[in-house]
Amino acid sequence: MNPNEDRRIIRTKEAIRNALVALIEEKGFDALSVKDITAKANINRGTFYLHYKDKFDLLDKTLEEVTKDMENIILKITTLSTADFVDTRIPLTIVVRLFEYFNDNASLMQAILATKGNYALQTQIKKLMWSNVFEKNYVTLIKKEKLLVPSEYLVSYIASAHFGVIQEWLDRGRRETPEEMAKILVNITFHGPLFAAGILT
Repeated sequence: MNPNEDRRIIRTKEAIRNALVALIEEKGFDALSVKDITAKANINRGTFYLHYKDKFDLLDKTLEEVTKDMENIILKITTLSTADFVDTRIPLTIVVRLFEYFNDNASLMQAILATKGNYALQTQIKKLMWSNVFEKNYVTLIKKEKLLVPSEYLVSYIASAHFGVIQEWLDRGRRETPEEMAKILVNITFHGPLFAAGILT
């Protein structure tokens, strides 16, 4: 395919996604239509249907892109050794990058969280963790046979807890920097909620 055509497609999809985000903020996902999206993106309906079946397909494809972006960042953790986790500064840099991604795409993330994408994104994160940790065995530090709790509950707890912290940060207007949020999340993850609450020292 012609590189110029590639760039045009990328620009078109960006315009459509930006229109989706703006319209969700304006009227909510349920109330918007493909006509609204094409008008906001300044494209015709035929162009929209070249890429997406309907607004639901657009939301699903957007979720897939966000999940893939997150996976590319999270997979960097799989290269770490046990020694790396002793010095929390090393995994901290990866978590900072994750929060930087959410910060750079805050409008998109908040739009997703305002729709059915909220639950769908949580589900995708759980699937992502399960696949990379227990199916593909990318995270070699975790051995299923050594777990003290059932793996399904461990994945559910970690994914839901982390997602909750991220959502709270977005809802509060991102008052803390990505670096500050990374320290908060790493502190809770490494030492546990009871330590973070000051109950255990």
